[in-house]
Amino acid sequence: MPALNKTQREALQTAETYYRNHLGSMDYAGWQQKRQPIGSGVTEAACKTLIKQRICQSGMRWSIAASDALISLRALYLTTSRWDHFWQQHSRHSPSSL
Repeated sequence: MPALNKTQREALQTAETYYRNHLGSMDYAGWQQKRQPIGSGVTEAACKTLIKQRICQSGMRWSIAASDALISLRALYLTTSRWDHFWQQHSRHSPSSL
């Protein structure tokens, strides 16, 4: 095997450093065994379902603050256990219950 030139050695060192620093994140078999997603597809699909379909409807315009509030409410609404928990906590801390 021929000796590596300086550029090749640097590229190899960069790759080695990357792999050493990210080794714990690359246990794909372990993550799959734990039924954890290993790609961005799950996250991207959630963003599309949670956000894009709601915010990008025809004629809709949102400020940053309004879209942030809408995203939070939509995430709560689509996760039933969190929705119920939110309203239980809210009713405990609302001024009318004090």
